[in-house]
Amino acid sequence: MNKELLNIEVQDFIKKYKKNIAELFFLESPFQNVTIQELIQQIESRSKIEKKLPTWYHFDGIYYPPKLNLEQTSSEITAKYKASLLKGSTLADLTGGFGIDSFYFSEVFKKVYHFEHNSILSKIAAHNFKVLKKHTIQCVPENGMEWVAKEKYDVIYVDPSRRHDSKGKVFLLKDCEPNIPENLTELLNGCDLLLLKTSPMLDITAGLNELNSVFQIHIVAVENEVRELLWFLKKGFEGAPEITTINLTKRASEKFEFKFNQKAEPVYSLPQRFLYEPNAALMKSGVFNLLSEAFKINKLHRHTHLYTSNMLCEFPGRRFLIEKVIPYSKSTVRKELTIKKANISTRNFPENVATLQKKWNIKDGGDHYLFFITVEKNQKVVLVCSKV
Repeated sequence: MNKELLNIEVQDFIKKYKKNIAELFFLESPFQNVTIQELIQQIESRSKIEKKLPTWYHFDGIYYPPKLNLEQTSSEITAKYKASLLKGSTLADLTGGFGIDSFYFSEVFKKVYHFEHNSILSKIAAHNFKVLKKHTIQCVPENGMEWVAKEKYDVIYVDPSRRHDSKGKVFLLKDCEPNIPENLTELLNGCDLLLLKTSPMLDITAGLNELNSVFQIHIVAVENEVRELLWFLKKGFEGAPEITTINLTKRASEKFEFKFNQKAEPVYSLPQRFLYEPNAALMKSGVFNLLSEAFKINKLHRHTHLYTSNMLCEFPGRRFLIEKVIPYSKSTVRKELTIKKANISTRNFPENVATLQKKWNIKDGGDHYLFFITVEKNQKVVLVCSKV
């Protein structure tokens, strides 16, 4: 960690540099004790977090780690959400990294221990916490797993690294570092509650096969993109965990809760007046049959995860007015589909979006939404819709 990067003139250069970063590779550093490579790293890393971490981006004096250390870090919006679910006096963040989660945990805990085995990254986090006036976070430049047996905390938080030395990017918990399944008993003994963050790519059933004592799972999406899975564990818990799906948006949050493997019988029907498309968090959960029962709407087909009703209702996802239902045949579509610009989606349909755009000469965009789908009795249809 080069403290010369924190000089006012250097910070001003990093903040104001807006040209193509490639141009810097052929220049000499304008500062005596700062290399051009260090300047490039700070500019690139700062640029990378502009939308993900706006507080850090707009704050003076922040020291940035290499881009690789920023890849897995939580966004501000998901870190705030995690902190809102917890309470207590002490929390140990065993995989502290850049420190975003620790920062927001410190808003609700009296003392947060930020463990980071990379000593340089630990120093960077400690510096940034000082700049951000977070004095209740203690940075410990050691392997947090080695401290689990020494102390007991109200909450232990772990975000295992999903990069494996030989396998590259991994998703199974046993392949991550630290190996949570292998150390689960020790972790549960060291806290009242264990919170585990995993990749959105991890299959929920596969995760439950690797873990025990899971009492809650949160599927967290931001603007309809699943960003992380949160696993809440308590020693001795048995039974089906509660699942919460949440889609965090600028307007409002879409939330739905249910029990894992909760059974339900959907009602099927042909398209009616309105169409409902579940948000990404719901799609990840696989809770398709329960949605029909919970919202009193009809499913269009067993494998077409879209819903319909005659009366408009609130729904955690997108809602559309169905303007026309066109049976999918060459002559009928050519005659009735006159729209030449639309947003195309497919569900349980044999042709992909690119093929359909070319086949029917439809450009992407506009105010219309076309759903090429399969409905009951395996009929193929096109739903011409507008957003509600």
